[in-house]
Amino acid sequence: MSTKFFTNEENNTLLEKFEGIFKHMNIHFFDALVGFFRASGYFRIYPFIKEVQEIRILVGIDVDKLTYQAYNKGLEFLPSTITTKEKFLETLKKDIQHAAYTKEVEEGMLHFIQAVLNGKIQMRIHPSKQLHAKIYIFRQKEMDKHAGWGSVITGSSNLTEAGLKSNFEFNVELRDHDDVEFATATFEKLWEEGIPLAIADVNEVKKKSYLNDEFTPFEIYVKFLIEYFDKGIDYDPDDIKDLPLNYTRLRYQVDAVNEGFEKLKRYNGFFLADVVGLGKTIVSLMIAKKFALYNGLRTRALVVYPPAMEHSWKKTVNDFNFPFAIDFIINGSLHKIKHAENYDLISLRSRDIAH
Repeated sequence: MSTKFFTNEENNTLLEKFEGIFKHMNIHFFDALVGFFRASGYFRIYPFIKEVQEIRILVGIDVDKLTYQAYNKGLEFLPSTITTKEKFLETLKKDIQHAAYTKEVEEGMLHFIQAVLNGKIQMRIHPSKQLHAKIYIFRQKEMDKHAGWGSVITGSSNLTEAGLKSNFEFNVELRDHDDVEFATATFEKLWEEGIPLAIADVNEVKKKSYLNDEFTPFEIYVKFLIEYFDKGIDYDPDDIKDLPLNYTRLRYQVDAVNEGFEKLKRYNGFFLADVVGLGKTIVSLMIAKKFALYNGLRTRALVVYPPAMEHSWKKTVNDFNFPFAIDFIINGSLHKIKHAENYDLISLRSRDIAH
């Protein structure tokens, strides 16, 4: 039985239809009107459209959803070109980020973005209509006596990987001149109502996805450090400027101060553990000073220490000349603390460990 319909079954997929049309016709213009556009669908067809000179893709945006969201916020919503464009770009970026990372995907997407940048591909999004129609128009530059003007496919398939080959779809291919002309005229009308997708917008999508090939190995390494260590690596070695006289600024202590302060903010406490002689007392007091600047000069601090370290702690605190109140208590007298909640910062010191 001969029919113009196909359903993506028995090796008769939309993807194979694309391949056959581009192989046997000299297609110069390719237009696509889709309700949903997925970048992962484009990379499936890009091997067939490399030689096509002009490609236009018009995407329908669900403006009703935007209107509903704005209504819930108590706002009067008017179709906005900026809102529509931003919604589409965010969808496109996420689609690139979530696609399976293969060389085929990367090459296809880079081809897509480059084709947009050089003007081969034009894209528009429709701000005012809920377009669910799916139309693919293939036109030759001139009428051919054997192949005619071209071909049009319409049906249920969106320009997505699933729509091209795996979903059960119901599509039909038409090659009559009048059908191609009608589809083209309808597309032109909707295209004129669409919002152009600027080159800068697509370039921004590339920069925000793994397709950005401008990163150097060093930049990737720095990005890894930032993600892994967070703000622990974000410090200025000269950040601690006001050490007392006769105190040397040691870089490892500055590291410890910045990392400890971030942990204090994040976890509301931390352990400072190191071998004897590396300056845990100094680090603790520098963190206390940073905390006071962060928390306010009305900060109250409590130092709990072993009796044998009383002289060392009080001398160091005196050297730092703190502009806020610091109380002292030996660790054997914790029961004497009546209102611990009155303190903003507590440092508990033992012989071997402090936090």
